Amino acid sequence: MVREPRPGQVKTRLGRDMGMVRAAWWYRHQSRQIIRTLARDPRWRTTLAITPDREAQASRVWPAGIARIPQGAGDLGLRMGRILARPRKAPLAIIGSDIPGITCGHVVRAFAALGNHDAVFGPAEDGGYWLVGLKGPFQIGMFDNVRWSSEHALADTLRNMQHMRLAMVDSLRDVDTVEDL
Repeated sequence: MVREPRPGQVKTRLGRDMGMVRAAWWYRHQSRQIIRTLARDPRWRTTLAITPDREAQASRVWPAGIARIPQGAGDLGLRMGRILARPRKAPLAIIGSDIPGITCGHVVRAFAALGNHDAVFGPAEDGGYWLVGLKGPFQIGMFDNVRWSSEHALADTLRNMQHMRLAMVDSLRDVDTVEDL
């Protein structure tokens, strides 16, 4: 999942500390690096889910040759739910675009965990998560009442999925503030 890197519209908490232009610049380069790293791996197919929607197909910011879809309207849970509910024949993982330490190995471990689990999470050090993956169909209610952008995001999501076999993979740091850098 990526957001068009416009100052004041992306990484606003980081922008409050270092300036909106610098935060947008950091995000643009960080997310492009993640895309370049992960899209080269032949073990999966990379698709960019872009917001705002009108930028999904037209943006020149993102590398060419990678499939793109719009995220649609709503909060983070609605947008992720829409992506996870798309028809598919294989497991699917959504990855955040502000995770400097992510490698192909992290993604491989997440997909491997789906071998005997229904869902997998990559916890973030701040209580959220950098990855969510599903082996089967999206479960309605999975993202209900989640306190996004808080230390409760992972716990709230896990509470909604108590009936599923869940796996956790590597804990990584996402970047929301200057302290995270």
